[in-house]
Amino acid sequence: MEQIIDGYCWAADSTEDYRIAPFHILVSEGKVHADQSHIWYMKTLGKLADADPVLQTTGWRRIDLNSAADREAVISWWMKHTDDGGEGLAFKPDAFTLRGDKGLIQPAMKVRGRDYLRIICSPDYDQPKNIERLRQRGLRRKFSLAEQEFKLGFEGLHRFVEALPLSKVRECALALFALESEPVDPRL
Repeated sequence: MEQIIDGYCWAADSTEDYRIAPFHILVSEGKVHADQSHIWYMKTLGKLADADPVLQTTGWRRIDLNSAADREAVISWWMKHTDDGGEGLAFKPDAFTLRGDKGLIQPAMKVRGRDYLRIICSPDYDQPKNIERLRQRGLRRKFSLAEQEFKLGFEGLHRFVEALPLSKVRECALALFALESEPVDPRL
């Protein structure tokens, strides 16, 4: 197998070269795992990857946001990673589901690199006038849709694990498709 590039991309010349690099365990026999910590997910996935050559671990590290050294280390890593062509990173709280004053907190925050943002936003997104325009976008609708999709997804998983009729599981999937048809700025 060729050297892994970007932690999750590599050449696949035959089916033996294919790998799956999961970063979350949604369900297992009879259980939805929304109550587990992020560390549990990553350690469990690491054990599974050790036992199955098709699985590839996903890089991760725990940081203390109150530590200046940890913040600097993440920034330095992110800069090198994205300068080398990496897409970015995702910050995740330890708990998979958290509630704040305004309701459910997003389970992850993606921090994209400059090259990725040039593809999504525009080649000149980082010009001052464009940065200001991007800052003015209303994110409330996007966050609302993401929360609804998250809840519907887990409702569908619970229905599946509880062995409800497949039509009841499909109701959640169809509702997700309906939400996806809502117009939202794709650059968000």
